[in-house]
Amino acid sequence: MYAFTKRFFDILFALAALVVLAPAFLVIIIVLRLTGEGEVFYRQNRIGYRNCTFGIWKFATMLKDSPNLDTGSLTVRGDRRVTKVGRVLRATKINELPQLINVLTGDMSFVGPRPQMKVDFDIYPGAERDAIHDVRPGITGIGSVIFRDEELLLSQPGVDPREFYVAKIVPYKIALEMWYLKRKSVLTDLRLTLLTLWVVFAPRSDAAYRAFTDLPAKPEWLVAEV
Repeated sequence: MYAFTKRFFDILFALAALVVLAPAFLVIIIVLRLTGEGEVFYRQNRIGYRNCTFGIWKFATMLKDSPNLDTGSLTVRGDRRVTKVGRVLRATKINELPQLINVLTGDMSFVGPRPQMKVDFDIYPGAERDAIHDVRPGITGIGSVIFRDEELLLSQPGVDPREFYVAKIVPYKIALEMWYLKRKSVLTDLRLTLLTLWVVFAPRSDAAYRAFTDLPAKPEWLVAEV
């Protein structure tokens, strides 16, 4: 029943959101076309439901050859690969809105584990990968809320972004996603959606830990010092 209800509301809200946001999309498309490298959309392969690879849609915010430059799949604060307009779109998470298309096609849901690139998802242990494969990935979720400012964490002085990501961020992300899989419900999804809107304006807020008191303990390193 939960899966049916979730899919019904995913389709309903995605259609409504695309209609309401159509004028804003048009403005963004024009701006992106006239700035940077002229790219409007960026499609990247991610691992999704039942281990299927799908193309996730985003507004283009980085240089075309970004995956082959600097930190590869990871983005840090002040990353030179991000365009000027892209910085605004990424800061407000507007660049993620084209994923409403992925929701309509069934590749994604509004709420769920964040889909990873294969190079990053391969780091996850097999049992956790299998569990995450069993649900549709989300535009947002507990991992997205907690790691709202991940770029800042990866930009700390003396930190190697890839080593820090693998040693610190990945294990905690896994713990968060497993927490969600055990507690997923319509109410949990609604609360995570509201929290997502909140952390856009207050990225360092601890609201998630207050809203869900049984979350995995917050690690000391989660507060970046830069």
